[in-house]
Parts: sequence; C-alpha cells; structure tokens
Amino acid sequence: MRKLFPVLLAAVAIQAQAADLNVTVEVPRLDVAEYHKPYVSTWIEREDGSVVTTLSVWYDTKMKNDEGQKWLKDMRQWWRKVGREGNAPLDAVSGATRGPGSYTLNFSAGKAPLGKLDAGNYKLVVEAAREVGGREVVSVPFQWPASKAGTLSASGKTELGSVSLELAP
Repeated sequence: MRKLFPVLLAAVAIQAQAADLNVTVEVPRLDVAEYHKPYVSTWIEREDGSVVTTLSVWYDTKMKNDEGQKWLKDMRQWWRKVGREGNAPLDAVSGATRGPGSYTLNFSAGKAPLGKLDAGNYKLVVEAAREVGGREVVSVPFQWPASKAGTLSASGKTELGSVSLELAP
C-alpha cells in the first residue's frame, strides 16, 4: 500500500488539473436567394494575437481533388495567421461545412487539438465566410485555467449567431 499511495496521489492531482473547454457555434438561417454553407474556423489566440492552436476548420471536404481547400483563404484572419503556413494539422481538426443550427465542440486539456495551455489570458476566435455571402469574426476573451465553471459568449450579426465558451475547471 505504501508504494501505491504516491501513484494514487499523482493520479488525483492529474485529474484535478484536467479542464474542459466547450465551444458552441450557431450558424444562423439566412433568408437569401443563393445560400451556401459557410466555411468556419475556430482557434485560440494569446493576448498578443499569436495563435496557440486551431480547434476546428469546417469546409467543403467532398469536392473533387480537394478543391474545397482552395477556398480556405476566404477565412482571411485564420488564413493569414495559420492556414497559409500549411503546417496546421488540418486532417486532425477538419470537418464538413454545416448548415443552419447550433453545434457544440468539446475539448479537454492535455488532449489534441487543445493540448496544454499555460495559465494566462486568451481569446477564442471564430470566423465564418460564405460563398456569395459575407465574412464575420467573433471573439470571446477568457482566462485559463478557469477558477470556476462558467459560460462566456458573444454574438455575430450576419454570418454567425451566438458563440459561447463554456469553461470547466
């Protein structure tokens, strides 16, 4: 038992440090003549604007010869900061575009793509761009790690609806 006790304490300490970050993105229903599902990117930035990680990228994954990738640059902020470098692990975080609705993405500290975030102030950034439509960026500032469970949110005006960030210590 004496040999096992330190191992149990270490497991409890690791579990106590684990934290969750849940992102909910609303894609609004738009009354337009020609509707295309938006490309949406979600990432975390430091206070200085440098990117920590890309959490997700939704784009047209079904186009022949990966043609959907050439339109990723329409998400201008994400593209300039991360996308054009080509070293983002898109395969790990990409998914198909999504129609109107509310979508929740769940991330755990220590696991990809969130990984280990140092303590500090950050911004969750969500960008949407739509063919024959507009482009919009919404950001939600937050502090990591969260001292208590809570939800932070911001709203878009056109291409994005509500964006919320639920933090769980």
